[in-house]
Amino acid sequence: MKITHPIAPVYNEKSEKLILGSFPSEASRASGFFYGHPQNRFWRVLAAVYGDRTPETKEEKIEFLTGRRLALWDVAAECDVTGSADSSIADARPNDLGIILNCAPIKQIFVNGRLAQSLYNKFILPITGQNAVYLPSTSPANAAWSVGRLTDAWSIIRGDNNGRGKTPPV
Repeated sequence: MKITHPIAPVYNEKSEKLILGSFPSEASRASGFFYGHPQNRFWRVLAAVYGDRTPETKEEKIEFLTGRRLALWDVAAECDVTGSADSSIADARPNDLGIILNCAPIKQIFVNGRLAQSLYNKFILPITGQNAVYLPSTSPANAAWSVGRLTDAWSIIRGDNNGRGKTPPV
């Protein structure tokens, strides 16, 4: 079934890093915000990367992101999808990242998972010429990666050379 992305991007004029997922899950679409499934580790991992508590409300999540100069959106604007599985996504149409890139001084783009990476490389890379840094998916379907291991990999977002955040193998 063709679904249009229902969640607005999170960013402001100070955002320097953009995190892109593939497309919102059923739980995210129902809650009206990114990574709404309680088993998705996105918010826990990002909070651990920054040594902070996990934001709970939509407002806390927005403040968490913008306070760290992070922007958040998804690569796909519309697609055929069954349930929440990335593997079911087909016939995707990309979001116009110009909405963010023309407003914010984005220095680096990160993708959350293989599908986001694939969609980014297919649709966005040819337009921007800016490579995205792959990060392992925070989805509960990526059970091979523990929260600790994800936190280590995702620590590259901080960019402070704290000895953590080695780029995961491709």
